[in-house]
Amino acid sequence: MEGFINSVTSINSTINSLVWGVPMLVLIISTGIYMTVRTKFFQVRRAKHVNDETFKAIFTKKSVTKSKDEKSISQFQALSTALAATIGTGNIAGVATAITVGGAGAVFWMWISAFFGMMTNFSENVLGIYYRKKNKKGEWSGGPMYYLENGLKDKKGLHGFSKPLAVIFALFCMLASFGIGNMTQVNSIASALEGSFGVPPLATGLVVAAVASLVIVGGIKRIGQVTERIVPFMALAYILGSVVIMIVNAAMIPEVFGEIFTKAFGFDAVAGGISGAMVRQAITMGFKRGVFSNEAGLGSSVMVHSSSDVKEPVIQGMWGIFEVFFDTIIVCTLTAFVILSTGALETGESGVPLVSAAFTHGFGGFAGEFVSLAILLFAFSTILGWSFYGTKAAEYLFGSGFTIVYKVLFIIFIVIGATMSLDLVWNISDTLNGLMAIPNLIGVLLLSNTVLRITADYVDRNIRKKKGTEAPLLSAYEDLNREQAKDLVS
Repeated sequence: MEGFINSVTSINSTINSLVWGVPMLVLIISTGIYMTVRTKFFQVRRAKHVNDETFKAIFTKKSVTKSKDEKSISQFQALSTALAATIGTGNIAGVATAITVGGAGAVFWMWISAFFGMMTNFSENVLGIYYRKKNKKGEWSGGPMYYLENGLKDKKGLHGFSKPLAVIFALFCMLASFGIGNMTQVNSIASALEGSFGVPPLATGLVVAAVASLVIVGGIKRIGQVTERIVPFMALAYILGSVVIMIVNAAMIPEVFGEIFTKAFGFDAVAGGISGAMVRQAITMGFKRGVFSNEAGLGSSVMVHSSSDVKEPVIQGMWGIFEVFFDTIIVCTLTAFVILSTGALETGESGVPLVSAAFTHGFGGFAGEFVSLAILLFAFSTILGWSFYGTKAAEYLFGSGFTIVYKVLFIIFIVIGATMSLDLVWNISDTLNGLMAIPNLIGVLLLSNTVLRITADYVDRNIRKKKGTEAPLLSAYEDLNREQAKDLVS
């Protein structure tokens, strides 16, 4: 059995190297740059408006937190479920791994991936809302498979590629849900609980599977109800713990951020060749772990954002910007600071044990338990979010009747993931992430004009509204039939 696992690990490592080579990294970052430039740096120019329609709206607009549609979820529930799927081990174990392998400079490249990834995620959500449709249960179904199929089929010369690309994405997404959204997460939970409390991995897997099944079977409404309670609590607790350490180690702030910038470009390397190798490693790990953390470019979170009761595609697009900002710029940066400011790297640990060592340095003996509980909540919520992504992919591929089969398989894999090799799980997850991104990014690039036209219309109506003049009729895209919608954005 050990020989078989080693063989699988070796083969997957080779595939992973091919998938996550320079072309893939260039595709991911260039898509973000392309959409950023074409929208004239929307995430910067419209930063105040984005904040007003997302974070600030949580406290000022009841429509954002409550949905009147029994078959939909609110904008805040969509964000919470998306964050539940992204704020997971990528923010803790992923950041620790990035720093261990790629050095402190990897954090800088995580920021770069997030900055441009904001507009990739924005574009995905705009397309997701625009091309979504109702299933037999009256629920919204959306995601890359829908905008790949319905958006590309009328493009000259692309009709024959639209459906195959949609199917490829859905297949990779369903498979990825067992990796990035399942086995990786429960493996981290099992490792954390075994290290802190001595709980056997198998026992952890069985308990997590049992609890998760109670939520997963209930569908998106129950998942949304659970995540809107878990996500704010877990994020606040983890952020407060990190901020306390940042305040205690405030004198280290210039040194930590100086180290991040210098090592991002290899300025402190002994020789040019070493510098080049260090920079390549930092960029590779920064982008890989950045994508694993915020999932911008994968097209995954679009599926839950498309279940929102929102009518404006751009509004949900802005929630995508906030999602990436919060996940990577805030949470991942805090994790990196805790690790780099406490000297935990000297312990030789990696992953969750490294973060535990860092928090132990800041808080003392109980920090290991704190990190373990944080991992438990982060990872469990990620499992819930990704179970929905996989369900939607399975529904697209095999019909709504197959979703119960998928959910049963997903729950079984929770138990399997708890007892698997961590290296193998991470490698499989990285490979499937890359394979998901390819068809999705192709769709985003080819449909970029549609994103621009919808965004321009929204901005124009917003300006007219502020001036008190009559706004154009284009507002609730979902209320338009397909032919009308095509005419309006053609």
